[in-house]
Amino acid sequence: MKRRDILRTVVGGALSRLIVPEVSNAAPAPLPWPQEDGNLKITSVRLVEVRPKRPIPNYTPDPNSWIVRVRAGKEEIASPVSVYPKYKPSRSLFGPDDASLGRVYVEIGTNQGVTGLAPTGPGGGPIIQGHLAKLLLGENPLNIERLWDIMWRATMSYGRKGAVLHGISGIDLALWDLAGKVWRLPVYRLLGGETKARIPAYCTGNDIEQHAEFGYTKMKLALPYGPVDGAEGIRKNVALVKRAREAVGRDGEVMVDCWMSLTERYTLELAEAFEPYRVYWLEECLPPDDYEGMGRLRKLIRSTRLVTGEHEYTRYGFRQLLEHDAAEIWQPDVHWCGGLTEIRRIGALAAAYDIPIIPHSGGQRDAVHYVMATPNAPWAEFSNGGMPAPGGPAVVYQRYEEDNLLSRGPEGIYTRPSEEPGFGWGLEVVG
Repeated sequence: MKRRDILRTVVGGALSRLIVPEVSNAAPAPLPWPQEDGNLKITSVRLVEVRPKRPIPNYTPDPNSWIVRVRAGKEEIASPVSVYPKYKPSRSLFGPDDASLGRVYVEIGTNQGVTGLAPTGPGGGPIIQGHLAKLLLGENPLNIERLWDIMWRATMSYGRKGAVLHGISGIDLALWDLAGKVWRLPVYRLLGGETKARIPAYCTGNDIEQHAEFGYTKMKLALPYGPVDGAEGIRKNVALVKRAREAVGRDGEVMVDCWMSLTERYTLELAEAFEPYRVYWLEECLPPDDYEGMGRLRKLIRSTRLVTGEHEYTRYGFRQLLEHDAAEIWQPDVHWCGGLTEIRRIGALAAAYDIPIIPHSGGQRDAVHYVMATPNAPWAEFSNGGMPAPGGPAVVYQRYEEDNLLSRGPEGIYTRPSEEPGFGWGLEVVG
C-alpha cells in the first residue's frame, strides 16, 4: 500500500469516529430552562405590599442618632427647597403625602405561575395602573427589550423623565426578576457573570461613628447646610467633613451629597473649604438640568471630583452630561433611569469614554446585580441612612450583614448579589 493510501485510511477512520457519534438510547439531558418558555404569557400586573421573609425585631433606636433626628425633623439636610424657611427643617414637609406616589412594588404574573417583583420609583405606581399594565397583558415577559421599547414609545408624548420612567423602571426590573426565575439563574449571570470577586461598598448617612465602628472605610455625608446658611453653614459643613475624615483615617474615602441644593459660587467656596480633607467627590451640586453649570464647575474645580446622575433619565439624558463634560462619575438610579435595560445602555455609553458608573443605591438587591456584571461599576452604595439606626440589639446588625451578603476586607465593607434565581429579594407578597 502506498504511503498516501495509508494516511488516507488512518485519517479517514479517525474522522469517521469523530463525525459519527455512537448511538445511544438514553434520554437527552434536560435543558437548563423550561422548554415551554415560548408559551409564557403575562396574565397580571398589580401593585402589591411586601414584607421581609425574615423580619428583624422591633426596637427603639437611639434618639440622638442622626437618622432618627432627621426623620423627626430635628436635623437639617440641604435640599432645593431649603431656600424657604418653612420647608427647611425636613424633607417630609415638602414631600408627597399620598403613599401611592412613593416607592411601591409591582408584581408581574404569568400563565405558568412564575412571577417577577420589583420596586418602582416615586409616582410610578399610578402610571403602571393607569397605562403600562394594558401594554403588557398577553405578552411574553421574556421579550424584555421589546416591552421596554413599547412602553417608551407609548408614553413618549407625556413622559421621557420623572414618574413615567419610574413606572417603566419598576416594570423592567420585575421582568428581569421573572426572567431569572424562568431560567433559574441570578440576574447578574444573565448579564454576563462576575466582573469582580466582591464589590467594595460605601455607606451614606451622618451616623459617622456607627458606620466606622461597623467597618465602613468609605462614607458619603448628607450636606446639612447650603447657600442660605452663609459662612456659618460652610464652617459647620467643614466640621462634619473633618469628623468623617478622622473616623475613616488617611486611607479612607469621604464623599459629600449636595442633593441639587447649591449654586455655582457656593460650590466653588465649598470645594475650597473641603480641600484639606481630601473629599473624594461632591455629588449633585446643581439642579439636574444645569448641564452647562456643571460643565463650568468641572473646569474650575481640581481638588475633588464632581459627580451626578441620580436624577437623570435614560441614555439621552446622560448623553447631555457627556456633551457638557458635566460629571467625572455617573450615578444613575436603576429604579428611576429606565430600569436594568436602560442602565445597561447608559453604562455602555460611559464605558466608551472611560467614565465609571456608581449607581445611586447600588447596593440594593436588584442594582447590585448590575454592579457585579459591569466592569466600569466599581462600588455599591448603601443609602437611606446606610444601615439600621443605632441603639438596636446585636441581631439587627447581624441580619443587616447577612441580608446584604456583606463581608470585610482591605477596603472595609464588601457586598455581593444573591445567588437565588432572579434578584433574590428576600421578600414575600402580602395577600
